[in-house]
Amino acid sequence: MKGEISNKLCCFPRNKNGKILGYQNDDLKMPNKIIEMGLLPETVFKILYQAPFKGPLYIEFGDEKSRIALREEEARFIIVESLT
Repeated sequence: MKGEISNKLCCFPRNKNGKILGYQNDDLKMPNKIIEMGLLPETVFKILYQAPFKGPLYIEFGDEKSRIALREEEARFIIVESLT
């Protein structure tokens, strides 16, 4: 079932499953570390927590349920859709 496009990872609601569609192409400042951490297109994720005052996002992703913290400014580069 195709979900609705929810925009960017930084604006995605907590505790909902989503899928990474790609990256914002108009800004070439996207850090390579996003890709190196395994946040690739088609990856399923869930935001577990966000620190106060628009702090880092704590997300779980992939089949291995890997968990990382990602700064909000980095999460703005990732285009996602909701799976629920």
